[in-house]
Amino acid sequence: MPSARRLCPEQAAPADLGIAIVGSSAMEAIAAEADRLAARLAARGHRAWTAQVPRRDASAPPPQPDDTAVLPGADVVIVLGGDGTILHTARWMAYHQVPVLGVNLGTLGFLADHPREEIDAAITDIETGRFRLVDHMLFECQVLRAGSTVCRELGMNDVSVLAGPPFSMIEIRLHVDGEFATTYRGDGLIMSTPVGSTAYNLSAGGPIVRKDLDAFIFTPLNPHALTNRPVVDSAERTYDLFVPRPNAGSACVVDGRMMTAIEAGDCVAVRRAAPRFSLVETSHHGYYRTLRDKLHWGGGFQPTGPQATRGGPPTC
Repeated sequence: MPSARRLCPEQAAPADLGIAIVGSSAMEAIAAEADRLAARLAARGHRAWTAQVPRRDASAPPPQPDDTAVLPGADVVIVLGGDGTILHTARWMAYHQVPVLGVNLGTLGFLADHPREEIDAAITDIETGRFRLVDHMLFECQVLRAGSTVCRELGMNDVSVLAGPPFSMIEIRLHVDGEFATTYRGDGLIMSTPVGSTAYNLSAGGPIVRKDLDAFIFTPLNPHALTNRPVVDSAERTYDLFVPRPNAGSACVVDGRMMTAIEAGDCVAVRRAAPRFSLVETSHHGYYRTLRDKLHWGGGFQPTGPQATRGGPPTC
């Protein structure tokens, strides 16, 4: 469900935006930074408050579509931390997503791509409408056992089926829209979203896919057959993964978090979720700049002259 008053790109924002400043409950140093930022935003006329993303216990029930919003009254959420904190925040907001401005206080910061010193400039861009809202697909993952749901998760990056100890090769059978598609033999399979394509998927040799596309990327881990290469398919389809003979330690992992052990006959069902995660991109940041700056994409070549700052084509 969207927030009550959505931000509108290319339009001046309301003078009294509701801004939730979110950080990880595991990082005490962020609290002081959040309080300072809240004071600055209040001085600009906005309603600002701080919140901490709780670390969900593994035994806690998954979020439900009819759960109440965890950040009522928020028009935008400023996340202080890194990409991990943004993933936790997206999972916490669940079916009531609010646009997120990511501020990097961590290391890489692919999603949290605004440095601390650019916060005030980013807020000015939001106030004056110089921003974009880039939607990212979320997915729902269920593990079914004997026809019943064992567990269910909402994810943003990826779901992985891993062979685990004793680390012998496993078979993973993929069905698309109920039709058998192929069998992967190896150490496992990563099923990634475009926003997760620069995470575990990229490390395993998978492709970079523009993050606002609706697709799934299938990247096998150490495949036995040379013909098992990464594949990109539409997120409009339904995907079911079966492991007929799992290892004792075979597992399903969502966004780096252990979901459940895999038993023979289990079905890992993955579907595109209804809510969308929305990221605020300001006039100073964009997708390709992030690829260049964070992943050093492009072989180190950087253009010079006016086009380097304008972002447009070079002129003769």
